[in-house]
Amino acid sequence: MASEPEVRAGLRRAGQEHLLRFWAELAPGRRAALLAQLAQLEPDALGAHCERAAAACARPPGPPPGLGARLQPLPPERLGSARRAHPDARRRWEEEGFRQIAQNKVAVLLLAGGQGTRLGVAYPKGMYRVGLPSHKTLYQLQAERIRRVEQLAGQRHGTRCTVPWYIMTSEFTLDPTAKFFEEHDFFQLDPANVVLFEQRMVPAVTFEGKAILEQKHKVAMAPDGNGGLYRAMADHQILEDLERRGVEFVHVYCVDNILAQLADPIFIGFCVWRGADCGAKVVEKADPEEPVGVVCQLDGVPQVVEYSELSPETARLRGADGSLVYGAGNICSHFFTRAFLQTVTREFEPLLRPHVAVKKVPYVDEEGNLVKPLEPNGIKMEKFVFDVFQFAKNFVAFEVCREEEFSPLKNAEGAGRDDPATARRALLAQHYRWALQAGAHFLDAHGAPLPELPSLPPDGDPPATCEISPLVSYSGEGLEVYLQGRELQSPFVLDKDQARVLRPQDT
Repeated sequence: MASEPEVRAGLRRAGQEHLLRFWAELAPGRRAALLAQLAQLEPDALGAHCERAAAACARPPGPPPGLGARLQPLPPERLGSARRAHPDARRRWEEEGFRQIAQNKVAVLLLAGGQGTRLGVAYPKGMYRVGLPSHKTLYQLQAERIRRVEQLAGQRHGTRCTVPWYIMTSEFTLDPTAKFFEEHDFFQLDPANVVLFEQRMVPAVTFEGKAILEQKHKVAMAPDGNGGLYRAMADHQILEDLERRGVEFVHVYCVDNILAQLADPIFIGFCVWRGADCGAKVVEKADPEEPVGVVCQLDGVPQVVEYSELSPETARLRGADGSLVYGAGNICSHFFTRAFLQTVTREFEPLLRPHVAVKKVPYVDEEGNLVKPLEPNGIKMEKFVFDVFQFAKNFVAFEVCREEEFSPLKNAEGAGRDDPATARRALLAQHYRWALQAGAHFLDAHGAPLPELPSLPPDGDPPATCEISPLVSYSGEGLEVYLQGRELQSPFVLDKDQARVLRPQDT
């Protein structure tokens, strides 16, 4: 390990010597820890990182000059739709997807490295409960969807199959996630098929270009964004593991979407049918100002353009049919072939440009006191998972129904948008619709029929509370045997673990 004088000299050259300002106060163990961290960061590389962060943050906000002239919507040949496709096409895609799953060629990969800061919790988002009658966490819902899609594929093709689950964590989420899965017996998945790995961390930087001390002996670090996936896969030999298992296709998704359909056979089948090496699910934007990135073309190649980079005029453009020209909202649900991921990690990852995220970063002040800022005070540099779209040889987008597939959990309770209440409402509304479609009827507490509203307002609660376990139904299939012609009282939970229907008094 480098000595303190050597590290200090390097930090002085890099303009980061302030990181040793508490050196005289540190015990031997903490001195060793700080030296080890600084040696790993490499002073020259640290200085360059801080300069890039400050320069990037200093750029004027808003759309880059001339961006509008470089944009185009995705051409029709790159776009498919679950909503508008002929039922025969949907069946063909679904059958292809199930065929690939049954042959053990499909894996899912969860992006779960971020902290729940905006959500207001100190643990990983996947451990969060949004207030469902069953009290299930996001992790449990996702595990059960994997079990159900394995079962459906196996039944169709008369075989047992496995969808491996890869979970990218960070320094903040690895240990609590691993412990959580162990405490819950991996939700009855084979632990050998649940692979946790850790993404890299990068230093947080002040607006003046100085690395931030989180403690007297520790530099503040942050995950390198969900685009850190590609370096993390290389670091932990994930691609080699995929190859060993015979996996050819990977469905990558984000932890906070309560409606995420893991290893969705229709999406997988569509991408395979089209010979795509890279694909993205999209939803129609709710309005021009909705804060989601737009899947489009920039200089003729597929990209996701962040909502903050679109001018208001461009965001509001509408076509002849009245729909938004740039309305293909990205929901962080992506298809990749293993071969494409190998090419990205081998050739293209170094070309990815980090993005600036301005955050509230706890730090120690000049007196060594811990400060938790009330306003953003630092820069975290992140790469985005979708920045590799530009390298695809055959990129496709696949439009899905927002009500069935997209309700992100980002904000604390009471925010009114993308919070636990909206996520809970979205899932329960989906299950209420499924129950009606299966022939169920709901009664109020006095036994009177409740109105049947198959179409609900976006911000309205369903007339009845109905939760259906993913172990019973992946996407609304097979419910008639349980629900057809039945009169149900709210709240109603249909649970398959014990092959039983839970009555209201059981919930």
